[in-house]
Amino acid sequence: MSDLRDLYQEVILDHNKRPRNFRAIDVPTHFAEGYNPLCGDRLKLYVKVDGDVITDLAFLGSGCAISKASASLMTDALRGRTVAEAQALFERFHHVVTTPPDQPVEDLGKLSALAGVREFPVRVKCASLAWHTLKAALDRTTLTSTE
Repeated sequence: MSDLRDLYQEVILDHNKRPRNFRAIDVPTHFAEGYNPLCGDRLKLYVKVDGDVITDLAFLGSGCAISKASASLMTDALRGRTVAEAQALFERFHHVVTTPPDQPVEDLGKLSALAGVREFPVRVKCASLAWHTLKAALDRTTLTSTE
């Protein structure tokens, strides 16, 4: 179990130090801003959808390592997926990070690195900020908090 935690920590640290898709998209089809007032994380999410497929997504912002790593991992995981697949993955991810720590959870590949936040409930908002911002962007609503 310790080796798995070390691997997860490496994934989070890598995506925090070298976030993937950390940029703006010139002409996004969807956009939303997210803010976590508990810790000050801020995120702008740019999404480009062609038909029903997410062809590009990127983010800009500042926040803690978990917030930035989650946004980076999310953008990697969702490029090329349909909007419906993205919404389904949002639900699966949200379940993983909110399930009690003593309960088993679904393996979501690299996204599973963020399952450790279950042990620290205040950090769930950090891990889910990008995901809630994505939901707002796809729903074409403005997100001001991850309540």
